[in-house]
Amino acid sequence: MSTKAVHLELVTDLTTDAFIAALRRFLSRRGNCINLYSDQGTNFIGANNKLKEIAEATGSTFGIQWHFHPPGAPHFNGLVEAGVKSVKSHLLRVIGEQILTFEEVYTVITQIEAVLNSRPLCPLSSDPNDLLPLTPSHFLCLEPLNVELPSPDFTKSPINRLDRWNLLQRMVQDFWGRWRTEYLHTLQQRMKWNKITPMIKMGDMVVIKDEQRPPLQWTIGRVVEMHPAQDGVVRVVVVKTANGRLMRPVAKLSVLPVN
Repeated sequence: MSTKAVHLELVTDLTTDAFIAALRRFLSRRGNCINLYSDQGTNFIGANNKLKEIAEATGSTFGIQWHFHPPGAPHFNGLVEAGVKSVKSHLLRVIGEQILTFEEVYTVITQIEAVLNSRPLCPLSSDPNDLLPLTPSHFLCLEPLNVELPSPDFTKSPINRLDRWNLLQRMVQDFWGRWRTEYLHTLQQRMKWNKITPMIKMGDMVVIKDEQRPPLQWTIGRVVEMHPAQDGVVRVVVVKTANGRLMRPVAKLSVLPVN
């Protein structure tokens, strides 16, 4: 809830036993959790009751406090539902009518998890020379997720000419292109021109829109020069990046929130 990190697990059905198995995998990889929030799905309620029964029978304690939301109220867990929506809507589009095996689906959603956890949240520090943003992966891996195995760009390749594993990379690259654009738009919400919006400022950390970047790669920079027009509105700035200075229009920049 506090880091907005995403963990995706693949299950074969919606039974209580399948969810308990997924929960065991989650705890084995991420560590113990104290609070768990969910809706009142029958598999969630069944898992809560079954784990409590096992704890009583074995004389141990069930150390998780399970919080159930009221039925028919998904907005009570809006942060999680937003993450589910961002994954599900694009995942259904990139998979389409392809029939994938369990291993293939698990590979795709694991790479998508890395994409979601690589998103920049805010500046890592107030140092103007620091070009690293804070990401959910800092809390999971103690470092940014910006490196993956090299892969060619398959987005322009015909699907019927790709083998199975190249097809999976095509799906991940399509998901990256769709989701990245949507996420940057949430950072760059602007009103119509009849309303004055806050202008970009010196030292702001920004994400530069670059459609050619591969998955997990974000172009981050700091605003070091501003070029206001005659009406006083800044529409072009110079951004300091790890590869040098770039002049970019403000419309191609998404400012990371400070808080």
